[in-house]
Amino acid sequence: MVRPFVPQLVYVEPKALDYPLGKELIAKFENMGIEIRQTTSHNHIRNLPGENDFQKYRIAKSTLVVGLRKTLKFDTSKPSAEYAIPFATGCMGHCHYCYLQTTMGSKPYIRTYVNLDDIFEVAEQYMKERAPETTRFEASCTSDIVGIDHLTHTLKKAIEFFGESEYGQLRFVTKFSHVDHLLDAKHNNKTRFRFSINDEYVIKYFEPGTSRLHERIQAAVKVANAGYPLGFIIAPIYLHEGWKDGYKKMLEKLVEHLPKKTHENLTFEMIQHRFTKPAKRVIQKNYPMTKLELDESKRKQKWGRYGIYKYVYTDPEQEEIKDTLGNYIQTFFPQANIEYFT
Repeated sequence: MVRPFVPQLVYVEPKALDYPLGKELIAKFENMGIEIRQTTSHNHIRNLPGENDFQKYRIAKSTLVVGLRKTLKFDTSKPSAEYAIPFATGCMGHCHYCYLQTTMGSKPYIRTYVNLDDIFEVAEQYMKERAPETTRFEASCTSDIVGIDHLTHTLKKAIEFFGESEYGQLRFVTKFSHVDHLLDAKHNNKTRFRFSINDEYVIKYFEPGTSRLHERIQAAVKVANAGYPLGFIIAPIYLHEGWKDGYKKMLEKLVEHLPKKTHENLTFEMIQHRFTKPAKRVIQKNYPMTKLELDESKRKQKWGRYGIYKYVYTDPEQEEIKDTLGNYIQTFFPQANIEYFT
């Protein structure tokens, strides 16, 4: 079982201590006996311990920076929402394929932002501009926010903020099962709580440092019983020997445990495995022993939105993935909505 994240080292921006949450977190970490260092900016953490890149990377992944979110223009988001809402950056998981490998680059440490009122104010503006249409905010584009929220309760505050909003909805996805503190949040059905799930092979070989499948399913059951709208992202869908059987077993476990009442308002999102050349270099540096298949010659090139080619599965493989998993989902969860395959 993966224990809830506790940072080995904490950095704080001095201005973060002007905010109640900043003060509260630093007091909490002092009481826990964690070393606290000052930094002028969460974007420039220097002198991280470690004798080589390998060690520094691992120490960075267990370092938390308490800072302010200064750029308050939200990115337009993925297929799942209108905007990305930034409460944190970085993740303590060690998923070999993760796109944060390249977007975080030399800054794999985790950042949490304490100027929540500023962030909520901007969200309020975006909602006003689009009213009376609903505006959906995705809270996990740059982090696995649930992985640190037992420490910060930022996500809990956000759930309650959107619960009171007229036209806003919150969405996020997690690979962690540490959800107990979120079960009594006043969500008013405005937050869709999603879990990233995968077959046992992918979780075993490519998702170290995250909750196992049965733990995620147990957490999903708790979340469903707390009345949250629920969703699952099957990602990345990865072709390996026995993948059809692996994904079938994954969905059989899900249907076996999930309360029937949740089946009506259930969503699935499907994302195939992809990589870029820069990502491949970073992955092979950070995880030199990885079994991840990164052979460009076996893939189809696809032009990405950031001006760089992605390598995805070939068209026949994509059709097979879509048909196979789509049929499984329709068989086990006939009332569920498959939002997209990408």
